[in-house]
Amino acid sequence: MRVIVESDSETVARSAAVFVAALVRKKPTCVLGLATGGTPLGLYRELIRLHREEGLDFSRVTSFNLDEYVGLPPTHPQSYRYFMKSNFFDHINIDQRNTHVPDGRAEDFEEHAEEYERRIKEEGGIDLQVLGIGSDGHIAFNEPGSSLGSRTRLKTLTSETVRDNARFFDKPEEVPRLALTMGVGTILESRRCLLLACGKHKAEAIRATIEGPVTAQITASALQLHRDVVAVVDEEAATNLWRRDYYREVEQAQQALQSGKFKFLGQ
Repeated sequence: MRVIVESDSETVARSAAVFVAALVRKKPTCVLGLATGGTPLGLYRELIRLHREEGLDFSRVTSFNLDEYVGLPPTHPQSYRYFMKSNFFDHINIDQRNTHVPDGRAEDFEEHAEEYERRIKEEGGIDLQVLGIGSDGHIAFNEPGSSLGSRTRLKTLTSETVRDNARFFDKPEEVPRLALTMGVGTILESRRCLLLACGKHKAEAIRATIEGPVTAQITASALQLHRDVVAVVDEEAATNLWRRDYYREVEQAQQALQSGKFKFLGQ
């Protein structure tokens, strides 16, 4: 896992946007896996800027979102479809017919989940999956104890997740208790994963994800099994990493290699 430690959330957003933009330019028909929540907002703002100021073209991109609350219509201000439209899709030139978010009001959730998996396969799989992380180490809505081979499915949210998400609702009792989510197994099939984390409240989850054992109790730890993961975190989220200095050295070497400054590498 490549670990990039940046100074603050704005730098995390800019750093993460480099990876997304590079893929979109290299493969205009790429398939992006997208996430909601506070952490990806900075990434989306930077991608919007790149679209407006540098012509980053999303017209042929397809996207699949990780999850959606059960029971909320797409017009609800706290639905993830609404989040993506208002914070990203409406500000770039993506064809919104090519944007996919699980339907939280599907008549048959099992059938809908299977169809979501089929659509991903029909598009050739996800090229780059953007991920946030919960304070308890979950990715998407794969709560602690979720199978590391799980597929898209209905999931009951833990009280901790409900409590974390309550800040987005007027009343705690309004937070949905169920969600449709991609499974850990689905996420691991992405060609690259881009994990973002900011803030000291994510520090222990990041340490457990990157340096702890692979366990279903920290579903993000399954990313250790993936062949290509880039974790971009700020200084506060990196607080508890035991090998933080080594990650910095590795990243310096990576930058030197990319820039051709081989003397830095002892060549």
